[in-house]
Amino acid sequence: MSEHYFTQKPTVETRPEVFTAVLKGREYLFRTDAGVFSKKEVDRGTQILINKLNCRLGETVLDLGCGYGPIGMVAADLVGQEGHVYMVDVNERAVELARANLKLNEIYNATVLVSDGLEALPGKTFDWVVSNPPIRTGKKVVYPLLKSGYDALRPGGCLLVVIRTKQGAKSLEAYLKELAGNCETVERKSGYRVLKCCKLPPA
Repeated sequence: MSEHYFTQKPTVETRPEVFTAVLKGREYLFRTDAGVFSKKEVDRGTQILINKLNCRLGETVLDLGCGYGPIGMVAADLVGQEGHVYMVDVNERAVELARANLKLNEIYNATVLVSDGLEALPGKTFDWVVSNPPIRTGKKVVYPLLKSGYDALRPGGCLLVVIRTKQGAKSLEAYLKELAGNCETVERKSGYRVLKCCKLPPA
């Protein structure tokens, strides 16, 4: 069986790639490789999610399933040195690339960790959890992953997720609405939806 980008230790032969992408008005340089998601370009779903990011200065963000780092890197620029971004992925090769890309782009307010979900960040809480989740792993993996992200939100914090419309966007929206008591589609574009649900502060 062929490996997927959510394999912990990819064994596929390394084939490095380098490209640039303009995201939220800044040009970023990315190193990528075989065995990680969308290695030749920042995929359309990730671009659409990034365009909906509105993190503020000083906030704490989790990029859940960070890959080689584009979402977390943009978030780090948005929250500034007063804020911090945590980036996690189960794929060790992706984590190494994300760390390298932070250095390449001189981003110093982000931490990248190998982690199955939030295992490496026990007790940590966030203003935002953002994710382009590994939909091909199926609901039994993705839904608990997103629930763990939601559970780690601070009161008033929000979960922002991108998903292909045809890959279960409506059922995911229903799940998140049941989980959080609220969920809205904040973007619908190019066959993708960006879903947002927030943890309501205590009454």
